[in-house]
Amino acid sequence: MQLLKVETNGTAKLFLLGSALWFVLGTLEGLVCATHMVAPDLLGGISWLVFGRIRPMHTTTMIFGFVGSALLGCACYIMQEVLRTPLWSERLGKVSLWVWNLSIALGLITLDLGYSQGREYAEWIWPADIGILLAFALIFVNCLQTAINRREKIMYVSSWYIFAALIYTWLIYFFGNAVWNPATGAIFGMPDAILAWFYGHGIVGLFLTPLAVAIAYFVVPRVARAPLHSHTLSLIGFWTILIIYTHIGTHHLLQTPVPTWLKVLAVTGSIAMIIPVMTVLGNLWLTMRGRLGFFHQDIGGRFVMAGLLWYILTCLQGPIQALPVVQKVTHLNNWVIAHSHMGVFGFAGTIALGGLYYILPRITGKPIYSIRLADVQYWLLLLGMSGFFAVLTAGGLVQGNSWLNGETVYRTVPMVHVYFIVRAAVGLLFVGGALIGAYNIVRTVRGDQAPAEERMRLQVYGETP
Repeated sequence: MQLLKVETNGTAKLFLLGSALWFVLGTLEGLVCATHMVAPDLLGGISWLVFGRIRPMHTTTMIFGFVGSALLGCACYIMQEVLRTPLWSERLGKVSLWVWNLSIALGLITLDLGYSQGREYAEWIWPADIGILLAFALIFVNCLQTAINRREKIMYVSSWYIFAALIYTWLIYFFGNAVWNPATGAIFGMPDAILAWFYGHGIVGLFLTPLAVAIAYFVVPRVARAPLHSHTLSLIGFWTILIIYTHIGTHHLLQTPVPTWLKVLAVTGSIAMIIPVMTVLGNLWLTMRGRLGFFHQDIGGRFVMAGLLWYILTCLQGPIQALPVVQKVTHLNNWVIAHSHMGVFGFAGTIALGGLYYILPRITGKPIYSIRLADVQYWLLLLGMSGFFAVLTAGGLVQGNSWLNGETVYRTVPMVHVYFIVRAAVGLLFVGGALIGAYNIVRTVRGDQAPAEERMRLQVYGETP
């Protein structure tokens, strides 16, 4: 079958191509959501465009479709490179690819038709959940067999992070979506809330984060043309994130009747996350120190560098907002939305794009179609994320302080309306960046020749390892 055609790095290439296309859909969904916040009646109440359906479609498209696909595509390539052996089965890889994408499509279509399990980031119906779990299992088997047959004895840290992400994500997805209860995907009462945020926070911290860090550990030494500063530090960061991250999701529930010991554990764990984060960032900074000029020249390296800077901000803000005294102002308002965008897109999504731009020329054997378009995308997304962070944080502080001073919710809505207008305008930068990136990536995958004026410059970026 053509869909399961065996070709070197075919699995990775199609995951990356799919990511670019999902990115376009995800940003368009986000723009519709932003439009609803500005003018709720503008779209006339069309059922398949109402906010309650489009919003979960946007979040799941971005997490699984865009960022998840890019991270998994990069992982399939990285495993081969660091283990010095081809992917065990490209055909199995293609099966996992189609199961993954068809499950995402099923989840989005049924959400748009009004079928939802009603739990944040876990809204997809049971058959879509089973498909996602199956895809993770197939990718894990493929990577495991690749590792068993490896020619490199030492397991580089990127492979550790990839295996951890596949194992942990399968577990948190299974339990977080209560897969044993197909009708609702939930259990009951406070245990369900705890389980939901064990999943909601874990899908960022144990799916997106380990794979993004794996890409950073792969790309940074190669772009810097220097060995990793410390393999010992890399493993300290690896084990501490796995030990600490699993139990901090309850910091979203500090105002609820969750047992106090669990709240304390979540808050202290959130603060302790500074340890693995600073270990990873310190290790990578010492690797690239004195070699930043190489990152300016390499578009993939530049995206990864930007993602690491967002990682610093995300993981400094996270522990701070986990403190109860801070949550009095920040909880349940747009501050949290700014933080989630910074984590999913600013950190993981930007690094995923960096991995895509670094890896794709090495997969196709041809340079990126247009570095100039990639540069434009880089600046559109960097400005868009900066604008989102600023406007949503400011709007959230207005909401939080107003509520703290006794204002009712409906009286704060006019206060933040101008912030929603700016948010929608900034969202156009994301849509533009996604469209430019998709065009550039499709042309690259097709092997189209770059514009004449770029060819000489592209040689720098198009070198194959």
